[in-house]
Amino acid sequence: MALAPKYAGLRLGPEGSKQTVHTLEFFLDYVCPFSAKMFKTLYTTVLPTTTYKRVSPNLTIIFRPQIQPWHPSSTLVHEAALAVQKVAPGSFWAFSEKLFEHQKDYFDVSVVNETRNKIYERLAKLAGSVQGVDEGKIFELLKISDKPGEDGSLNSGNGVTNDLKPIVKANRLVGIHVTPTVLFNGLVENSISSSFTKEQWEDWLEKNVS
Repeated sequence: MALAPKYAGLRLGPEGSKQTVHTLEFFLDYVCPFSAKMFKTLYTTVLPTTTYKRVSPNLTIIFRPQIQPWHPSSTLVHEAALAVQKVAPGSFWAFSEKLFEHQKDYFDVSVVNETRNKIYERLAKLAGSVQGVDEGKIFELLKISDKPGEDGSLNSGNGVTNDLKPIVKANRLVGIHVTPTVLFNGLVENSISSSFTKEQWEDWLEKNVS
């Protein structure tokens, strides 16, 4: 599935416009423990390997934000990631690492007594801890006004609402439900598990990416 240019920060692959032979798409939710496990292995263990570096000219990796609505804070956390993607696309993956490291701070019990804007404040502060990300700009994109819009609207969203909608629409079109889900060249790759070790990843890459 194609990725719109404005979401370039979600993509890892060869620089420039070079088309790769293969694509791996990771549908992940920031408040899903299994998504966190898969991301950590991929980002901190697999990407630095010589195996990945050898096959990377032929492989594009795409992070597909997958909101799970039974976790009410999931939308807010994904909005923060898209705000970073908008302001500092090169910091998206580093901020994603932070979000997964701190995901318990956004579980139901952790946010039940907070207002929406208070959660956004915490997310913006976390974003500001990533090099190249301006905390103030992130909060400006996330905050919800307590005043009606100029047209009297009371449900107009925030500065990333229109960035989030196409993401949700695209994921619905391919019928993604469970997180994490991985697509390889457009098809669900059920052989890849969140419990994959570094060695299993290297073996899979050797067999499937050339």
